[in-house]
Amino acid sequence: MTKEEITLWQKIEAFRLDDPDAGFQFSARLARENGWSHGYTLRVIEEYKKFIFMCCITETGVTPSDPVDQVWHLHLTFTRSYWVDLCRDTIGKEIHHNPTKGGAQEAKKFDRFYTSSQTLYIDKFGMAPPEDIWHNNQQRFSDIDFQRVNVGRYWLIRKPKISTARLTFLMLLVACTTFIQASFGAPLLMLGIVAVVVFGVYKWESNPNKGKDNKDGSGSGCSTAGCGGDFGSSHHGGHHGGHDGGHGGDSGHSGCSGCSSSGCSGCGGGGD
Repeated sequence: MTKEEITLWQKIEAFRLDDPDAGFQFSARLARENGWSHGYTLRVIEEYKKFIFMCCITETGVTPSDPVDQVWHLHLTFTRSYWVDLCRDTIGKEIHHNPTKGGAQEAKKFDRFYTSSQTLYIDKFGMAPPEDIWHNNQQRFSDIDFQRVNVGRYWLIRKPKISTARLTFLMLLVACTTFIQASFGAPLLMLGIVAVVVFGVYKWESNPNKGKDNKDGSGSGCSTAGCGGDFGSSHHGGHHGGHDGGHGGDSGHSGCSGCSSSGCSGCGGGGD
């Protein structure tokens, strides 16, 4: 890091998201909403600060991991802490969370941004980002089918690794072979067919390339404005002077909008 970057990082690292006077801390809310342990939550918050630092110093795209993105989403709802305490008073920049436009082009762009974010991380912090927070590209852009669920009303039951369609097919095949065995007395045939099917399904489900293509281009990134210089791009709210660090330009909206998967549009208003 340069001398200026070291000073900036020290300021960001010292920034506290938890309000000592609050009965329900930011970290506690974040842990509850994501089902995280307290220790893991604190680690993700630290990675979020590193992401904000990278947003401030890079002229190219920066995309967070999904856990880091969840910290960002929540922090954006604490508007005074985010826009005033962090953006205005700590870093002197507005860091905007922009929505993806979707599609194959966006998917490729964010995959590239995510890779460059991890390269920048290594360059500035002298170590690789933790793998349990900064997941690999394939997981980052495919494991994104999230919905808000009231756990007080609904049970959450983990799905088996085998998909429902393949499980149904397997059950029907077993039923058919059982019928064949009962009718024709062929136990070895039944066992052979079941073994082949089970092995085939297992190999497909464990394929690391399964679901690799992200058609939606879901992701998130940042664009900045303020004291950090002009990189010739625009961001939310019609301001200019920031760099394109996220979803590829101005969405044309202000205020807050909802979330879908990991491509989430946050507050796009001003920084005051």
